[in-house]
Amino acid sequence: MSGATSTMDPALLAVLANRFDAIVREMTNTLLRTGRSTVMSVARDFSCAIVTADDQLLSSAEALPVHVFGTHLQTAAMRRMHPDFAEGDAFLDNDPYIGNTHHADHTILVPVFIDGEHVFTAAAKAHQADTGNSIPSTYHPLAKDIYEEGALCFSMTQIQRDHTDIDDVIRMCRRRIRVPDQWYGDYLAMLGAARIAERRLKEAAARYGVDTLRQFVGEWLDYSERRMRAAIAKLPAATVEGEGAHDPFGPLTEGVPVKIKVTVDPAAETIEVDLRDNIDCVPAGINQSEACAINNAITGVLNVVGSGVPVNSGTFRRIGVQLRENCVVGIPLHPTCCSMATTNLADRIINITQHAFSELGDGYGLAQGGAVTGAGFSVVAGQDPRTGGGYINQLIVGTNGGPATPRTDGWVTYNAPCGAGLVYRDSIELNELKYPVMFRYLRIATDSGGAGRRRGAVSTTVEFGPREAPMTAAFNIDGHERPARGARGGGDGSVGVAYLIGTDGTRTRTEPMAQLELRPGERLYGEHGGGGGYGPPIEREPDRVLHDYLEGYISRAAAEDVYGVVFTGDPGDDTLAVDEEATRARRAAR
Repeated sequence: MSGATSTMDPALLAVLANRFDAIVREMTNTLLRTGRSTVMSVARDFSCAIVTADDQLLSSAEALPVHVFGTHLQTAAMRRMHPDFAEGDAFLDNDPYIGNTHHADHTILVPVFIDGEHVFTAAAKAHQADTGNSIPSTYHPLAKDIYEEGALCFSMTQIQRDHTDIDDVIRMCRRRIRVPDQWYGDYLAMLGAARIAERRLKEAAARYGVDTLRQFVGEWLDYSERRMRAAIAKLPAATVEGEGAHDPFGPLTEGVPVKIKVTVDPAAETIEVDLRDNIDCVPAGINQSEACAINNAITGVLNVVGSGVPVNSGTFRRIGVQLRENCVVGIPLHPTCCSMATTNLADRIINITQHAFSELGDGYGLAQGGAVTGAGFSVVAGQDPRTGGGYINQLIVGTNGGPATPRTDGWVTYNAPCGAGLVYRDSIELNELKYPVMFRYLRIATDSGGAGRRRGAVSTTVEFGPREAPMTAAFNIDGHERPARGARGGGDGSVGVAYLIGTDGTRTRTEPMAQLELRPGERLYGEHGGGGGYGPPIEREPDRVLHDYLEGYISRAAAEDVYGVVFTGDPGDDTLAVDEEATRARRAAR
């Protein structure tokens, strides 16, 4: 920790901070424009970052929190496992036991040398369409261990030497990954992003001098720490506890309880999140990796107190995350399966942490965000009659509703807590062009957001199926029993559900975690989860309630019965308005 103020010219500090962010944004743009799979090139389920030579996250721009907050664990593993790495090297890592998130996230790490010395590491992490799992999905909720999961595990494996691919690794991927050309295209996109960062960092060093960059790193991280200290100092001293649970599925008939204790110490200007009082790892794919447990606890804190605070290791100095080994939300031991570490329990940790802060009083904390990785997030696979070849890809066409805050309504295109609204929703049209799938609709789900003074965002419903040939669809619904909770009197969001629609139109509810084979004419229908509301609904401004009704976010019945707002007139002829006198009377009666 450093309490010293900056000695660098503030203008130069700001210029360099934006220079590093610009490099990460260029990495991001490269991945978005050159990725082969739609999960990368459309949905943007990837993240880029720059880490210092001593393993401190320096810049991540718009990276997904679930991906990058623990990147220092990966760079530390790179230095530990390859102490003689050199310029021109690149490493492929997806090992959840040494610092990666889960097997589906391939990370390319490129050590950046300036004047012969390692100064930075460029990291590009991307969720893959396929990683060689034993089932055609990057998620395997029922896998008892990594052997049943079946994914290829690259434990900080060197993939380039002297800027040249190591063909042994490439061949291994081509043999085990279902659509190898798609994977190789995504690999080249990740590698290209990391190499662009390498070039840009060298250019920055040539422009400003490496000593100036080193000074910037120290002062920027110290500045970020001071900003976080100031934010924490404004909070009341308290220890709050939050509880929740993953819904039951498969062999886990009681679900998985989650307990979180948050200690706010404004005098010491620290926040500690303790996850140790939880059950041991379970024989299923939902265990957290160490990186994910850290990432998601920090995300829950920053969602509450991080507004305007730079996201880097300087800020993280003020947040302690307590974990234990062999804990379902802690540090897994090999061969524990962490196939779904970036979803499900990850979302529960974020939600419970940010919701716990609401116990500090009105104006603190957040409601919980919708977290249903349901039908709209399916991994679809099969044979494409148009090409005669196979395909596999994760859809991200649905979205869950964002949580309400003390000041704002939830974000409609939130996606899920672990994505923080930064994962884009797929283009239905592009998916139909690239894969043999047909969508009937994607719609807003009226009344799915939790009611409140500030309303939780609505979720979506989706219906789709194969065009001409059978197609598998795998999805993993948490939130089918325990929805996103409201805060300070706000209502809960909607639950998630999926139905198989037969060729005759019959609807059969599926298991929450399922892999279905859809035949031509059959369709999969899914409802996602709405966000929780914040504050009592009858405190919501009547004109906002009118707007919500006109937008289709709430029904007229909800406006009257839940929010206590009475309308007069007809929306069909633009005469609909709030009956202010009747509304005051209805609300007063409550």
